[in-house]
Amino acid sequence: MKKLSLSAVVVLFAIAAFAQDRRIERNEKKEAKRQKINELMRQAEEGVLVYHKQSTFGIQLRTNGYGAFYEFGKMKTSRKTNLYRIDFAEIKEKKEEKSLGGSFIFGNPYIYGKINYFYPVTLGFGQQYILGQKGNKNGVAVTGVYYAGVALGLLRPYYLTVDDPQEGQRDIKYSPADSALFLDQGAIIAGGGFSKGWGEIKVKPGAFAKIGMRFDYGRFNETVSALEIGMSADYYPGKIPIMARLKERQLFFQGYVAILFGKRK
Repeated sequence: MKKLSLSAVVVLFAIAAFAQDRRIERNEKKEAKRQKINELMRQAEEGVLVYHKQSTFGIQLRTNGYGAFYEFGKMKTSRKTNLYRIDFAEIKEKKEEKSLGGSFIFGNPYIYGKINYFYPVTLGFGQQYILGQKGNKNGVAVTGVYYAGVALGLLRPYYLTVDDPQEGQRDIKYSPADSALFLDQGAIIAGGGFSKGWGEIKVKPGAFAKIGMRFDYGRFNETVSALEIGMSADYYPGKIPIMARLKERQLFFQGYVAILFGKRK
């Protein structure tokens, strides 16, 4: 009986000691978490960018078109963040000019000589490196960014509504059979419209690289408000036909300005 009582006392003592250790451990974790939060708040007040991950959307104006993108980032060190990004853009040739066809009131404007729309879609990995912190929450953080990855060029045929002397009014795209009619300005009535050619897209695989500077002017670490300025290059093994009377290119080099907005956690 004494042995049972002694065993019970030992078990109760062990349980009490274990419970005490657990309470101490929980209190230590709470204190560590509290200190970490206080440190993050202090850094945020001082203008230091601190976060675990960020999701960012952006729109960009390029020297040869425009685009939009989504970016996901995971912070690896106090200065470095890994970035994963997808861009969608449209590239235009400098000589593209809109004209009116034979139907001045109801017809769509058209671009003479244009044979394809060109939409580069890029999937890339990169990094963001903090070059200068804000100094205070009202300041501007300066970061350098770079990406590289796969480019998928989407070619969508450009349609025109023309007056064919043989068949009457019809919609055509540039082809060996219709090239003369397609380039006959006297026969063009209007542009074919935005709905044409989506089922005839051709994919041109390639690669891209991008480098830029980002200026984060947001007042709070939880939100992303930034301006990005940079340049990029896309290369495609096959030539990209956009205009009928211009040389087909494989390399596209452009500058860009982008506005970014998003959230951090």
